[in-house]
Amino acid sequence: MATPHFLFLLFLLLLSTSNAADLRIFHAERHSPTPLDSVLSLARNDPTRLAFLSQKVTSVPVASGQQVMQSSSYVLRAKLGSPGQPLLLALDTSADAAWASCSPCSTCPSPSALFLPDNSSTYSPLPCSSSWCPQFKGQSCAADSAPSPCTYYQPYGGDAAFTATLSQDSLTLASDVIPNYLFGCVTAVNNSSANLPKQGLLGLGRGPMSFLAQTGPLYQGVFSYCLPSFKSYYFSGSLRLGPLGQPKNIRFTPLLKNPHRPSLYYVNLMAVRVGRFEVPVPPGSFAFDPATGAGTVVDSGTVITRFVAPVYAAIRDEFRRQVNASGGYTSLGAFDTCFSTNEVASTPAVTLRMEGLDLVLPVENTLIHSSATPLACLAMAAAPDNVNAVVNVIASLQQQNLRVVVDAANARVGFAREVCN
Repeated sequence: MATPHFLFLLFLLLLSTSNAADLRIFHAERHSPTPLDSVLSLARNDPTRLAFLSQKVTSVPVASGQQVMQSSSYVLRAKLGSPGQPLLLALDTSADAAWASCSPCSTCPSPSALFLPDNSSTYSPLPCSSSWCPQFKGQSCAADSAPSPCTYYQPYGGDAAFTATLSQDSLTLASDVIPNYLFGCVTAVNNSSANLPKQGLLGLGRGPMSFLAQTGPLYQGVFSYCLPSFKSYYFSGSLRLGPLGQPKNIRFTPLLKNPHRPSLYYVNLMAVRVGRFEVPVPPGSFAFDPATGAGTVVDSGTVITRFVAPVYAAIRDEFRRQVNASGGYTSLGAFDTCFSTNEVASTPAVTLRMEGLDLVLPVENTLIHSSATPLACLAMAAAPDNVNAVVNVIASLQQQNLRVVVDAANARVGFAREVCN
């Protein structure tokens, strides 16, 4: 076996006799006069390097609330207070103010899973004199009650309401700790049997009290989420915070701003295609109108996508025409286009045509299947006559297994296929 000394001599001989280019490898710092000066010189870029190494992708686990806690909302794992108390907070892209069910609260949906303010060393209720208090229309502060806590009453979802004290405490998401996070500490609920998030809510909207507004430059106005199937039992989805780790190959569409509803993520939906056929709709059906609230919203809190009545009728009729179910169609709850899968060879894709991108919905985001019978339903519906009748909503069922990237800083939202089950 050749000795290391022999190999080194052979290497020098080859270098001296080779006709190839003279390749020299040396350290970039060659002229420091002393070892100490050399080390100091070499270390001058360490702070930049350490800052680079400290940058990480903040990813918060997300699960279907249906399976985890019998709720229609998707939930994420968070901690509130110091030390952190674990909570499952609903992920809501159309809400701003966060809130948590707090002790004592006998009427809260989950009285055994309450945040305990007395156990947190960083918890603090905000007084009526706080500049944040007037943000709540239902606040009960009188003109002479400045030292009193800011308490407010807030409707939720049309059939529930709660009373809360505006507070602040440390919010922990993954390993990131956000100090002095503003939230409502809920102490009473009206109609706790309503579909109210069990333990609390994290508002990911665009308003002044939203998560993005409160975290400022920390995440640079960027977050994304991937919602797993509503049938999944696992925290396989994720809320990804900040620009790092977001998909590189993704198409974006501009976000539109409605000053009357500043929290909502409006997009410019221009048309809907069923299969290869663009459905005809009345003029102005997709028009954005801040005065009336008309337009199209991307929302994680609504379960099934809703279209204004004329648009939905056109989509449904074209879908039925192409499916051509021999046994006809039946209704089931909100769905009016249900059919036997034994009678259908295939179903057409539904494509949402937005400015700058076409979002082709996977078949599992278009149909919902019965587990008991060979029945499938078009998983969309018309907007209710009495609630948001002018708004189209791209809802959570149609967002499953997609990476939805919200770049509020650049007023855009993007979609990319990502299977998070």
